[in-house]
Amino acid sequence: MQDFSQLLLDRSDTILKDWIAAIRADDQIETANELPYKSLQDSIPRVIQAMATVLSQSQDSDLKTLVEVSLEHGVIRAEQGFEAGEIAREYRILRHVIFSTIETSLQTSSALEVIRAFRLIDTVIDEAIARCFKSYTEQRLAELQQLQSQLTLNNQELTRLVRANRENLSHLAHELKTPLTSIIGYADLFLRLQRKDRVEVKDSYANIEHIEQVLSGGRHLLHLINDALEISRYEAGQMQLQPAIVEIRELTSDLVAMMQPAAQAKELKLSLDLDSAPKEVVTDSLRLQQIVTNLISNAIRYTLDGKISVKCWTIDRERWAIAVADTGVGIAPEAQQRVFEPYFQAGTIAIPNSTGLGLAIVSRLVKLLQGKIELASEVGVGSTFTVTFPLKVKTK
Repeated sequence: MQDFSQLLLDRSDTILKDWIAAIRADDQIETANELPYKSLQDSIPRVIQAMATVLSQSQDSDLKTLVEVSLEHGVIRAEQGFEAGEIAREYRILRHVIFSTIETSLQTSSALEVIRAFRLIDTVIDEAIARCFKSYTEQRLAELQQLQSQLTLNNQELTRLVRANRENLSHLAHELKTPLTSIIGYADLFLRLQRKDRVEVKDSYANIEHIEQVLSGGRHLLHLINDALEISRYEAGQMQLQPAIVEIRELTSDLVAMMQPAAQAKELKLSLDLDSAPKEVVTDSLRLQQIVTNLISNAIRYTLDGKISVKCWTIDRERWAIAVADTGVGIAPEAQQRVFEPYFQAGTIAIPNSTGLGLAIVSRLVKLLQGKIELASEVGVGSTFTVTFPLKVKTK
């Protein structure tokens, strides 16, 4: 009668070596490539030793050790950053390597011995996987709970600081809390999914969508913070003009070309009229680009169908103008006086990830460039933003 217990012990080094080689060659276990040999082998030698006692007919099964090392393995893999699917594959590879190693001995054994060996090895590996995933899930839960607690504390601290500041910052707190709440909410959803009795190891499109929501919330938060800083810099007098000669036709053409894909995505026609545009002006090129880009972007956002037109023209010897007109939803008369206020949104239609800061930034940059902005709008017809600038900005 074959002693598969002793066979496993005698060939444990070979099994371990072949197992690690197979894991490193598996392109679906990417985390393993970042770990040294010792960290990768982890508790597997003790798993093999415990497995040998289960196969032995002359000594008691060391199930306690098997349970302990499997739980330990799960915690370590969680700390090393392994995905659940990677852990499942490494145990699958372990099963394959063990059977490959003892294949020759199995061929010379009786049918009963082979059945017993298969059954016991499968049972032991399944038990090891179950225990490993139990501790792995608990470790992941602990990490998510810690992250959630930290986010909650940060959110509470932000709220406390905002309440102690001026009125505009209270609006900023409200906007900041929205993406942060989204991040916390999806982290909580991950927790609830992981608390299920069984962990199903497979790729999940739903989980990918959840991750995308977290990323979207983070990007929106970054955009909001950048806009808020732009407002703060202006109000603190930290924006400085850097005037230079600017070729208006080239600059405007480039900006319209850059915005064409966004317009085409909504099947909107974006046109440009430069027939009467000045050839050159002296202004801050970067700030002018911000103004025009924001106005065109805003027009695209609030236009569901139709067209957007951009026109530049010379008014007289000292002034020139640019207008962005759309066939969008329009702005009600009572809201037109407030559209340039920070965080104000007309509320005609819901726009995802809108911060209510775009036009506020535009109005401040227009003042910085010594210009004037005017709005003509009608609900259901569209809006036209006209900005008048000096041909040459004055420097102090």
